[in-house]
Amino acid sequence: MEIVRVAGVHCATGESPTWNAAEGAWYWVDIPARRVWRMEHASGAVRHWEAPEMVACVAAADDGSLVAGMETGIFRLQLGEDGKAEAKRLAAPPLSELGEGMRFNDGRCDRQGRFWSGTMFMDMGAARAVGGLYRYSSDDGLHGPVVTSLLTQNGLAWSPDGRTMYLSDSHPQRRMVWAFDYDTEQGIPHNKRVFLDLGGQKGRPDGAAVDADGGYWTCANDGGLLQRFTPGGKLDREIALPMAKPSMCAFGGPALDTLLVTSIDPGPGGEAGSVVLLRPGVSGLAETPFATA
Repeated sequence: MEIVRVAGVHCATGESPTWNAAEGAWYWVDIPARRVWRMEHASGAVRHWEAPEMVACVAAADDGSLVAGMETGIFRLQLGEDGKAEAKRLAAPPLSELGEGMRFNDGRCDRQGRFWSGTMFMDMGAARAVGGLYRYSSDDGLHGPVVTSLLTQNGLAWSPDGRTMYLSDSHPQRRMVWAFDYDTEQGIPHNKRVFLDLGGQKGRPDGAAVDADGGYWTCANDGGLLQRFTPGGKLDREIALPMAKPSMCAFGGPALDTLLVTSIDPGPGGEAGSVVLLRPGVSGLAETPFATA
């Protein structure tokens, strides 16, 4: 399978790729660099913007802006011509839940346009299970933590019909993916159960995406793999990647048949920190923009 590296891009912690169909462009972030990246699919033209604090995840909004999970809350981002991202805070958990040493991490919109993101304690070596999962919408504000006691929240995704929500904890001490029944009208997950226990497998279940057939694609961080699991939890495909620490994948392109994969650079060597494109032979699902009204 041909795997193409995006030229001119290196990320310390690349994360949160998302396809913006209205613009025909990809977005992703580099968390410690406080940077938002954009690449036009047709031309391959790449540019980036600097944010005032770390940006962990982004999703397109229906007004042309971005909604983002950052260090101190949920923000609206406007990307300026000067290479700066103007940030307006929309909501934040209390300091007792998002205090010193914490930030938001993985996030995306559900199929109804609500934004979801989780928090984590940044020093993973401390193994503090103080992270929580939150839901934000324009009409209902911030709710949560809906799920608690997370070490490193990751892997948010929804089934094609939106009625199953997936969530992972990618910390080395967890390596779990859970499934929830999801109330699409109220935006409430319930009936939490183990979808994947990957404690005995290579890599950790980092960011994820769901394809049109309901397959759950997860980045095996530290394993250098993309793994696809059926809705029943069976591993049915693995794709070797040129970087050891893939962090998140997303379907996009005009036919939604391309995967963009970000990665983390723990140090010099290999393709660490690169962003790559590949076509796995299946199509994904369109992301629902964040509903601003």
